[in-house]
Amino acid sequence: MNELLLIISLLVSFGATFVFMRLFGKAGLYAWIAISAILANIEVTVLVNAFGMEQTLGNTLFAASFLATDILSEIYGKKDADRGVYIGIITTVMFIVFSLLWTNYIPSENDWAMPSIKSLFSSTPRILIASLAGYAISEKLDVWLYHKWWNLTEKKTGDHNKFLWFRNNFSTLISQFINIVVFNFGAFYGTIPFATLVEITGACYVIYIVTSLLDTPFVYFARKFAKKD
Repeated sequence: MNELLLIISLLVSFGATFVFMRLFGKAGLYAWIAISAILANIEVTVLVNAFGMEQTLGNTLFAASFLATDILSEIYGKKDADRGVYIGIITTVMFIVFSLLWTNYIPSENDWAMPSIKSLFSSTPRILIASLAGYAISEKLDVWLYHKWWNLTEKKTGDHNKFLWFRNNFSTLISQFINIVVFNFGAFYGTIPFATLVEITGACYVIYIVTSLLDTPFVYFARKFAKKD
């Protein structure tokens, strides 16, 4: 069941990235980056077993955020891709601030939600901060690498459009590795056995490898069907 849900989540996340771009251009990609940041930071607190591996949720939504910045890089340029990264960072900061505020309210005697809110968010500031650090570092690196690879392939081939698959995959695969290491060790080091932490990190990166390879057709579709502002 978990495997099916992850596949559905991946298709919905990548499909929504494309739909938001088609409907609203780069503004839609900015909106989807913000939505993905909020949902991923909730999902990432959950551990599941799927495909024979223990892993955190949030992988598909974080992957969709990387897809959105790669589309921004490909169609609109580095400046707009960096703006998308900053939107994701600010959204995550606001989510952290408000989630911490929620847990400090004094509920009324008729409240039924606060115990669940506290159970979910009161123990996760470290997780959220680690998520923010991993996201900020890896997304900035992703945009930087995307354009470095692009400049390199254009210089070698003389063609501005060739090797999209190369710049897309090799920027994302490297930056996603940094993301998962920073997040997992920042969030869970010392709280779970080291061997389990390494296993979870490896499992998450395997998922990221798959999602990175699968997002390439969506970048091609986006470039083909984009409506520039």
